[in-house]
Amino acid sequence: MNIVDLITKKRNGNVLTEEEIRHLVMGYTEGDIPDYQMSSFLMAVYFNGMDKEETVALTKIMRDSGDVIDLSGIEGIKVDKHSTGGVGDKTTLIVGPVAAACGVPIAKMSGRGLGFTGGTIDKLEAIPGYKTSLTREEFMNQVNDKGIAVIGQTGRIAPADKKIYALRDVTATVENLSLITSSIMSKKLAAGSDAILLDVKCGSGAFMKTQEDAEELAQLMVEIGKSDGKDTMAVVTDMEQPLGCAIGNTLEVEEAIDVLKNKGPEDITELSVTLAGIMIYMGNKAESVEEGMQKARTALEDGSALSSFRDMVSGQGGDPAIIEDHTLMPQSEFCIELTAWENGYIAALDAMKFGLASQHTGAGRERKEDDIDLSAGILLLKKRGDAVAEGEVICKLYGNNEEKLKKALEEIRIAIIISSEKPENTKLIKKIIK
Repeated sequence: MNIVDLITKKRNGNVLTEEEIRHLVMGYTEGDIPDYQMSSFLMAVYFNGMDKEETVALTKIMRDSGDVIDLSGIEGIKVDKHSTGGVGDKTTLIVGPVAAACGVPIAKMSGRGLGFTGGTIDKLEAIPGYKTSLTREEFMNQVNDKGIAVIGQTGRIAPADKKIYALRDVTATVENLSLITSSIMSKKLAAGSDAILLDVKCGSGAFMKTQEDAEELAQLMVEIGKSDGKDTMAVVTDMEQPLGCAIGNTLEVEEAIDVLKNKGPEDITELSVTLAGIMIYMGNKAESVEEGMQKARTALEDGSALSSFRDMVSGQGGDPAIIEDHTLMPQSEFCIELTAWENGYIAALDAMKFGLASQHTGAGRERKEDDIDLSAGILLLKKRGDAVAEGEVICKLYGNNEEKLKKALEEIRIAIIISSEKPENTKLIKKIIK
């Protein structure tokens, strides 16, 4: 096949066959197609899109470009959870142990963060000794013995996606429905779980800025999951403000532990109960989503979810003493505060701006190979709708570079709106898609 002809075909808005898509994807993955031609093709897709059949084909071709994990050695219905990314989103650290405490086996492979979105593996590496890499046998044994294991993705999971995503990241072709869908679902389908729950964010701190776009993405991913024989559901959730109060790796582990102790912030607790409840239902441990949510609340209240987290940490070599002594995790040298400049109510906390500010404290990466400061980040003392008095602390910034913190403080100042009137409440859980 002639690569230029295929680029031209998509540039002109025509539909590609599965064989044509395979030729492009595998040719690029194996190094036969250069970056400049793949970049041109991706830009053609960005502007002209792909139909459902093309998107399904692209997803399955990328899934089959590497290993497809066999989790049949783990007893029960394995349920995976994926978030499209957000600011302060530490739900995997909570919902995994909650679902596991209710009898759902959690065999999860997670990624690192890039840009302002935090990665689950980065957060777990704030726990001293925690091993994010296990052999296949260790991984299986951990899930069968402890009910849960969370490790980093192997290098052979959807290598086509890894290479194509790196190119999309530097060619401004990330925000496309088909490309986002195929990237997420190729990895999820290769990861081997029986069921998949998708947390699709919408708002300033998400890829999808509107609820309508988020619902369209969620629906497409659910359909692709089901077409591959996976029980798949999605939840569309708000990302206009940071989730919870903590942004940054150590800080988010601390907050996750607070939620597992049933004393965390209201919003992250509500979302965690909803997600875990659906996972419990998908794992056939509840007759309905509502019953699953009640079981999730009970697991937080009776301490079984916290025990599951402790088992996961200790089983993977981590120090469970961090549950009671947070100072065992990386701690920052500097802390500076942002105080309110007038009386009123917090009317907005722009999630995107907070995410970028957190990245600039050292908590995030500009490039995949960058080191991050596990102790750095932001702690919110006020959320949207809270009353605030002039001089009262709105948030604290942590890190080991005082100049970076001062720059981040300036960025946060313009991310916050104080109003004389209390804003209306917004829904955190927008829609559940089956």
